[in-house]
Amino acid sequence: MLHNSPLIAFVATSNSEEALRFYRGTLGLTLVEDSPFALVFSAGETTIRVQKVPQVASAQFTALGWAVQDIEKTIAWLTARGLAFERFPGMEQSDTGVWQSPSGASIAWFRDPDGNILSLTQHGQTE
Repeated sequence: MLHNSPLIAFVATSNSEEALRFYRGTLGLTLVEDSPFALVFSAGETTIRVQKVPQVASAQFTALGWAVQDIEKTIAWLTARGLAFERFPGMEQSDTGVWQSPSGASIAWFRDPDGNILSLTQHGQTE
Protein backbone atom coordinates (compact mmCIF):
# COMPACT_ATOMS: atom_id res chain seq x y z
CA MET A 1 0.00 0.00 0.00
CA LEU A 2 2.87 2.42 0.70
CA HIS A 3 4.92 1.66 -2.43
CA ASN A 4 3.23 4.48 -4.37
CA SER A 5 3.03 6.96 -1.49
CA PRO A 6 5.47 9.88 -1.38
CA LEU A 7 8.23 9.59 1.22
CA ILE A 8 8.72 12.18 3.96
CA ALA A 9 12.15 12.22 5.58
CA PHE A 10 12.81 13.52 9.10
CA VAL A 11 15.87 14.96 10.80
CA ALA A 12 16.13 17.22 13.86
CA THR A 13 17.65 20.59 14.72
CA SER A 14 18.12 22.53 17.94
CA ASN A 15 19.05 25.70 16.01
CA SER A 16 16.47 26.34 13.32
CA GLU A 17 18.11 29.54 12.04
CA GLU A 18 21.39 27.73 11.40
CA ALA A 19 19.54 24.74 9.91
CA LEU A 20 17.62 27.07 7.59
CA ARG A 21 20.87 28.63 6.35
CA PHE A 22 22.37 25.18 5.82
CA TYR A 23 19.49 23.34 4.13
CA ARG A 24 18.31 26.29 2.03
CA GLY A 25 21.57 28.20 1.55
CA THR A 26 24.31 25.56 1.48
CA LEU A 27 22.37 22.59 0.08
CA GLY A 28 20.07 24.70 -2.11
CA LEU A 29 16.82 23.03 -1.03
CA THR A 30 13.50 24.84 -1.47
CA LEU A 31 11.88 25.97 1.78
CA VAL A 32 8.19 25.04 1.78
CA GLU A 33 7.28 25.98 5.35
CA ASP A 34 8.77 27.39 8.54
CA SER A 35 6.39 26.52 11.37
CA PRO A 36 6.90 26.42 15.14
CA PHE A 37 7.41 22.66 14.78
CA ALA A 38 9.62 22.19 11.72
CA LEU A 39 11.37 23.59 8.70
CA VAL A 40 9.95 21.82 5.67
CA PHE A 41 11.97 21.51 2.47
CA SER A 42 11.39 20.02 -0.93
CA ALA A 43 14.11 17.76 -2.34
CA GLY A 44 12.95 16.36 -5.66
CA GLU A 45 9.80 14.41 -4.88
CA THR A 46 10.76 13.99 -1.23
CA THR A 47 9.70 16.24 1.62
CA ILE A 48 12.28 16.77 4.35
CA ARG A 49 10.99 17.90 7.74
CA VAL A 50 13.72 19.35 9.92
CA GLN A 51 12.03 19.07 13.30
CA LYS A 52 12.67 21.84 15.82
CA VAL A 53 13.68 20.22 19.10
CA PRO A 54 15.38 21.46 22.30
CA GLN A 55 18.37 19.13 21.91
CA VAL A 56 19.61 16.85 19.14
CA ALA A 57 21.24 13.50 19.85
CA SER A 58 22.78 12.91 16.44
CA ALA A 59 23.08 9.31 15.37
CA GLN A 60 26.43 7.89 14.31
CA PHE A 61 24.96 6.64 11.05
CA THR A 62 23.51 8.25 7.94
CA ALA A 63 20.25 10.10 8.59
CA LEU A 64 19.57 11.43 5.06
CA GLY A 65 21.15 10.80 1.70
CA TRP A 66 20.91 11.90 -1.90
CA ALA A 67 21.44 9.84 -5.05
CA VAL A 68 23.47 12.02 -7.42
CA GLN A 69 24.51 11.66 -11.07
CA ASP A 70 28.06 12.97 -10.60
CA ILE A 71 29.42 12.67 -7.06
CA GLU A 72 32.69 14.53 -7.74
CA LYS A 73 30.85 17.48 -9.31
CA THR A 74 28.41 17.57 -6.38
CA ILE A 75 31.28 17.40 -3.85
CA ALA A 76 33.04 20.29 -5.63
CA TRP A 77 29.82 22.35 -5.57
CA LEU A 78 29.22 21.70 -1.87
CA THR A 79 32.89 22.23 -0.94
CA ALA A 80 32.79 25.62 -2.67
CA ARG A 81 29.84 26.42 -0.39
CA GLY A 82 31.95 25.69 2.70
CA LEU A 83 31.04 22.06 3.35
CA ALA A 84 33.65 19.59 4.64
CA PHE A 85 33.39 15.88 3.95
CA GLU A 86 33.84 13.26 6.66
CA ARG A 87 36.67 10.76 6.99
CA PHE A 88 36.03 7.49 8.76
CA PRO A 89 38.78 5.32 10.26
CA GLY A 90 39.21 1.98 8.53
CA MET A 91 37.52 3.12 5.31
CA GLU A 92 39.61 3.75 2.22
CA GLN A 93 38.42 7.11 0.89
CA SER A 94 39.64 9.24 -2.01
CA ASP A 95 41.13 12.71 -1.58
CA THR A 96 37.60 14.13 -1.87
CA GLY A 97 36.22 11.72 0.74
CA VAL A 98 34.59 9.17 -1.58
CA TRP A 99 34.40 5.51 -0.54
CA GLN A 100 33.81 2.79 -3.13
CA SER A 101 31.30 0.25 -1.84
CA PRO A 102 31.55 -3.44 -2.82
CA SER A 103 28.46 -2.94 -5.03
CA GLY A 104 30.28 -0.28 -7.05
CA ALA A 105 28.52 2.74 -5.57
CA SER A 106 30.55 5.83 -4.71
CA ILE A 107 29.57 7.34 -1.34
CA ALA A 108 30.64 10.45 0.57
CA TRP A 109 29.42 11.81 3.90
CA PHE A 110 29.04 15.24 5.49
CA ARG A 111 27.30 16.67 8.53
CA ASP A 112 24.61 19.27 9.02
CA PRO A 113 25.02 21.94 11.75
CA ASP A 114 23.45 19.61 14.36
CA GLY A 115 25.88 16.79 13.58
CA ASN A 116 23.43 14.65 11.61
CA ILE A 117 25.32 12.57 9.05
CA LEU A 118 24.16 13.12 5.47
CA SER A 119 25.42 11.38 2.34
CA LEU A 120 25.80 11.48 -1.40
CA THR A 121 25.66 8.27 -3.45
CA GLN A 122 26.48 7.77 -7.09
CA HIS A 123 25.32 4.31 -8.07
CA GLY A 124 27.73 2.10 -10.00
CA GLN A 125 27.21 0.36 -13.28
CA THR A 126 26.40 -3.03 -11.65
CA GLU A 127 23.66 -1.80 -9.34
